Amino acid sequence: MTEFTSSTLPPAPEAAREVFGDRLPDAVRYAELLAEVGVKRGLIGPREVPRLWERHLLNCAVLSEVVPKEVTVCDVGSGAGLPGIPLALVRPDLRITLLEPLLRRTNFLQEVVELLGLDHVSVVRGRAEEVLGSLPPVHVVTARAVAPLDRLAGWGVPLLRPYGEMLALKGDTAEEELKGARAALQKLGAVESSVLRAGEGLVDPPATVVRVEVGESPGGVRFAAKRAKAARAGRSRGARRRR
Repeated sequence: MTEFTSSTLPPAPEAAREVFGDRLPDAVRYAELLAEVGVKRGLIGPREVPRLWERHLLNCAVLSEVVPKEVTVCDVGSGAGLPGIPLALVRPDLRITLLEPLLRRTNFLQEVVELLGLDHVSVVRGRAEEVLGSLPPVHVVTARAVAPLDRLAGWGVPLLRPYGEMLALKGDTAEEELKGARAALQKLGAVESSVLRAGEGLVDPPATVVRVEVGESPGGVRFAAKRAKAARAGRSRGARRRR
């Protein structure tokens, strides 16, 4: 079996210079870490190394085109940091939380954040349903290849602030998946959903993004009750600590 290491990592393509700008050296270091440590720890498959730039780093970084300025972001099921870390490299104006349940992955994410000096990024270990009420609601939830859209929305949408949006990187079946998930999205408080393309002229094919916008009740009535219960519990714990 062929063993992929950082030596088989292709050099950064010209598009990477345009996308990452003066953070390109950090993007290169991140790519090297994925190719070395990421493969050794089982965070990515060795066969992904030759296509790390086009399929992973650039595909994720161009998501920045559709993320509003100066907002809070939660990257659900961040894994090896995709799309959260490429997004953080190109958008220092964002406050990003990398949410991941597995310890070996959160350890890797924390190492990368510290090594690259990403002061606007924090790492939280947990599942989306576990941090509901303890993690402050965010403007934007991002996700990539985590789960089918309806299930993904059930995890991500409740973490949003009112009138926030979920941005999910999807593949060729995005339109079909969105069509099948519309009823579930409406129950979760979605008021608008669409399929966007990002990175035209930079990545081939462009990144496909499903955008789900919510109204004043992210997650619907059920999750509003859960958030209220979690908030009451938090206030109660705080009151006990002050006694």
